Amino acid sequence: MPRPRIDAVDLGKTYAEVTALTGVNLQVEAGTVLAVLGHNGAGKTTLVDILATRVPPTSGTATVCGFDVRRAGHEVRRRIALTGQTPSIDTTLSARANLVLFARLLGAPARAARERAAELVELFGLTEAAKRPAHTYSGGTRRRLDLAACLVGSPQVLFLDEPTTGLDPVGRNGLWDLVRELARAGTTVVLTTQYLEEADQLADRLVVLAAGAVVAGGTPRELKARVGARTAALGFPDAWSARSALDRFRQSGLAPVLDPGGHRVSAPLPEAGRLLPLLRALERAGLDVVDLAVTEPTLDEVYLALHHAAWDLA
Repeated sequence: MPRPRIDAVDLGKTYAEVTALTGVNLQVEAGTVLAVLGHNGAGKTTLVDILATRVPPTSGTATVCGFDVRRAGHEVRRRIALTGQTPSIDTTLSARANLVLFARLLGAPARAARERAAELVELFGLTEAAKRPAHTYSGGTRRRLDLAACLVGSPQVLFLDEPTTGLDPVGRNGLWDLVRELARAGTTVVLTTQYLEEADQLADRLVVLAAGAVVAGGTPRELKARVGARTAALGFPDAWSARSALDRFRQSGLAPVLDPGGHRVSAPLPEAGRLLPLLRALERAGLDVVDLAVTEPTLDEVYLALHHAAWDLA
């Protein structure tokens, strides 16, 4: 079995009397997008700082690309890239010049640096901006350039701290597409975000932190199934049919609610197998269903449920 790109065991960090991180266990494979969620102060930045070798852990162990973050930090840094909310590019230089500069700083010869810069300009859609100084760019273009600069050295692990903060919907969707492409090419991406839609769209796995500890982890689908049930909503041609349908819902073991409009009945659906018997019972009763929708719980609902549970235990 290949070694995980990131492997943390019982990871902890304290500052004086403040516990920022405690007992974190984490494994992330190659080509995986991991979203780290949590409110301000939950420990997201501390976790990334430890894995990126910016601060040492107080307890536990962590390896990135097979190297210990404490004993072989220089080897870890050769294989990762980190971008924060504020772009680190030189705004007086063009996109191409910025990328050549980064490549040269990483030790690439002049010709190889120019070739790598040209590849990244094409990959990140920066051709039109390649020769203009970065201070003339939109926020989305600057963010793309910052991400391109992080990839000059072809990192195996990319840490993104709130990468779409301040971007408009077009810029955000463009960055999402780039992250998906990187993951498909084998890069491991660790994404901290407070945008739950972003996590739902991008993440293969989620980790939810509260008070420095992991309170939940898994795929978006697994967390939704764990915290909330599906909801079935059925529309009827008139209020009489909708009211008559309430008994059939209850007989199927569901807890129906009549919507204010009077023509629609909804109920949590713990098991998908309960829907077909309900529809058959409605048909036998001569009640026509004019529309049907089954919705999954949202990641917002999952996060709020986990957040409240964590505070209840605190």
